[in-house]
Amino acid sequence: MEVRPNPTVDNSSIHQRHTPAGASKQPVSTPKTVDTASVSQRLQKELMSLMMSGGDLGVSAFPEGESIFTWIGTIEGGKGTMYEGLSYKLSLRFPLDYPFKPPQVKFETMCFHPNVDQFGNICLDILQDKWSSAYDCRTILLSIQSLLEEPNPESPLNCYAAALLSNKEDYRKMVQKQYFAGEVFEG
Repeated sequence: MEVRPNPTVDNSSIHQRHTPAGASKQPVSTPKTVDTASVSQRLQKELMSLMMSGGDLGVSAFPEGESIFTWIGTIEGGKGTMYEGLSYKLSLRFPLDYPFKPPQVKFETMCFHPNVDQFGNICLDILQDKWSSAYDCRTILLSIQSLLEEPNPESPLNCYAAALLSNKEDYRKMVQKQYFAGEVFEG
């Protein structure tokens, strides 16, 4: 009996089974190299800018220790708000691909707020899907300060705070109670 090749059958997959994994004809993508020097330089510029103008606005931040990629920030509660007279400490961790990716920002001081959870995580669009490389540390701190004054109850991380927001007096008491309890988030 004579065996003839069937033109409707694709036998090309038979040969690929024997091809070593590394011998693919597809170009191998090399991982992006990160220019940490340019990221460091950008963060140095942001630090200088913040030192020149930030304190006047009730926000400040400085590198923590030797790393330019880890900062401690401070936000003062705005005048006439439930947070007036309170000062909040935040941690900022800048990724190696900053400013193309946002920093990780968390409250280190206990903050009773609809958009801040019990671990200090912040629900703010510019720290997530609305991030732009045009933003800088000053913009981030001012946006968080603005969020304190104008919470977004439509996107709560703390549902109790969101529900209590309509009762201004009880809300103010909870802000004060949590702040003065002196609890600091454990990271």
